[in-house]
Amino acid sequence: MNLKDEAATARLGAALARDLRAGEAVCLSGPLGAGKSTLVRALIRALTTPAEDVPSPTFTLVQFYEGPGLKIAHFDLYRLTSSGEAYEIGLDEALDDGAAVIEWPERLQGRLPADRLDIEIALDGAGRTARLTPHGAWEGRKVEP
Repeated sequence: MNLKDEAATARLGAALARDLRAGEAVCLSGPLGAGKSTLVRALIRALTTPAEDVPSPTFTLVQFYEGPGLKIAHFDLYRLTSSGEAYEIGLDEALDDGAAVIEWPERLQGRLPADRLDIEIALDGAGRTARLTPHGAWEGRKVEP
């Protein structure tokens, strides 16, 4: 999927918010500056309010949000040293109570949630590309930005 600009990335985030259900995760990978934060902000704002403050949880590791229909947790695993740390900071509970967006999911070392949509964002000239790979409950769902 081509993401020609920041607005296209934000549209994908909003589309994901429409499809995301309790117990599911969106796992984002890609280099620094690829647009992961833009996508997450749009997704969370679509689930909460357009003015929601959505800081990067790089140092806090996780931020929690409550929308009218779904609780959402935003995990940034960049600084983790083991996969168990993500579960120590509440990944299981976040999925029990709502949904999760996980940046740097490779830090989970194969302990990924079963019901997830993996999104790999890559730089492509002035734009980006996104490769979506569904797993579990996401299989068969078509995401249309």
